[in-house]
Amino acid sequence: MVSRVSFDLVERRWADVSWLDHLPGHPSRVGLRDLFVHAHEIKALTLTPAPFLSAMYRLLYAMTSRITGLDVLGENENEDDWLDRRSELAGQPLDPAVVDRYFDEMSGRLDLFHPERPFLQDPRLADPEVCPKSAGVNKLVLGRPAGNNSVWFGHHWDAVPAPVPTVEAFAALLVWLYYGPSGRCATRKHGSVSAADVSAGPLRSSLSYHPEGATLLETLMAGLTPPPRKLRPGVDLCPWELDELPDPLAPPPEPDPYPGLRSRLTGGWQHALLLVPDETGENVTDAFVTWGRRIKQPSTNDAYLIHQISQQGNPYARPADASRDLWRDLDGLLQLKTTSTAQPRRPEAFDTVDELGSGTFKVRALGFEQDGKTKDVQFVSSATPPLLFRIQEKDHRRARRIGDLRMFGELYGRRLEYAAKRAWALVNSEDKVSDCAWADHAAAAYWPLAEDIFWGRMRREDYTDSWKPFLRAAASAFDEVTQGRIRSTRDARAIEQARIELYGGRRRTAAKPKRSS
Repeated sequence: MVSRVSFDLVERRWADVSWLDHLPGHPSRVGLRDLFVHAHEIKALTLTPAPFLSAMYRLLYAMTSRITGLDVLGENENEDDWLDRRSELAGQPLDPAVVDRYFDEMSGRLDLFHPERPFLQDPRLADPEVCPKSAGVNKLVLGRPAGNNSVWFGHHWDAVPAPVPTVEAFAALLVWLYYGPSGRCATRKHGSVSAADVSAGPLRSSLSYHPEGATLLETLMAGLTPPPRKLRPGVDLCPWELDELPDPLAPPPEPDPYPGLRSRLTGGWQHALLLVPDETGENVTDAFVTWGRRIKQPSTNDAYLIHQISQQGNPYARPADASRDLWRDLDGLLQLKTTSTAQPRRPEAFDTVDELGSGTFKVRALGFEQDGKTKDVQFVSSATPPLLFRIQEKDHRRARRIGDLRMFGELYGRRLEYAAKRAWALVNSEDKVSDCAWADHAAAAYWPLAEDIFWGRMRREDYTDSWKPFLRAAASAFDEVTQGRIRSTRDARAIEQARIELYGGRRRTAAKPKRSS
């Protein structure tokens, strides 16, 4: 592809940021160079949608580790030494000369429309012998109808596709790489292989958790994990740092497909894309979307996911659920006591966050509620107050009380769900208790109340009779859903019979032993 336009992410102002309160008058958008040089003055990235920010954090972690030299252990350095070095670097601005050196070495590699190495894209797709047909810009952009799909949220059709601003196209590019669907895709030929199917992206349907500090610099430093002891410099590379484009037919490297954090962050992609700009470079008018790897890439064991165990004994990432409040995930984030058989494991990135300052980092949860194949549901974004992530080690008694508080919230949520379903079944003379609108409405009424109860109690450190407010909230939600549906004495009796489930259900009497003859 011959391209004479440019959109260099290093120099162009494209990334939305908020600055510290005492620094007014700064630009609302910055390029990557200014983002790193001023990271100690920037409060946060404000990129949307949520999966774009999640993906961008991973790219920035990878760049941060290389710029700071934290991608490998120093000579005669152990993990504690690395943590000390990270703490020191987090407390001072990044050296502009070091930032310049990295981006000068990567000159042209972070340009979205570079003719030979467009950032995170495969220029080979422009060859009709490789990819005979583009997917179209409607296929690229989230929320636009493409092909024969119905028009719901915007009047877009393939015959007259509307160009998309380049920054929005870049966001879509990252979401495809990390959260892209599996199944049919545009035909691509490489060597003797021609195929039109692809595996799902590495973060598909997942919710990722990121430590968030007072500045962007703290946030990026907190997101780094200690490198493997035997990792050598120049081995753990990102795609834009490689000398050659990857072979899409090659098997994953052996023995370790991801030698360090940086390849784990950027090495699990399955899709390949290519953006086609207009003559100004300010908009994208077309796109190629197809498979990038024929072989399913191994799990990256992503350091920002809560991993848990399925009933079959297989590990998997806790999925994104737009209806689930973030406080319910503290069992995994803080390693709290839980009755779940899933055995949630804290994201690796949070194992050392407290080394940068106990109780000063929040959790930013970002994800995309999806099924495992093609269905997209809703973006997910939420945040916690500052937390002490190693509370089990430093204050076990308090951790136990927080765990109990969380479990009571979950307990009465489950009881309410069953009570609402049973009330519906009894009122409507249904034989089986099953999903129903009453249960959905009860959940919508209960969980916001439960969230306020949880954070309020935790903030006041009030753990006395911690079950009582959740029971009151469940009873209130049950009444809100059921009381307006009473049309007869029979209905009232059925609803009161179901109400018992809020208290654990009717106790079963033990069977009397049979008399021996």
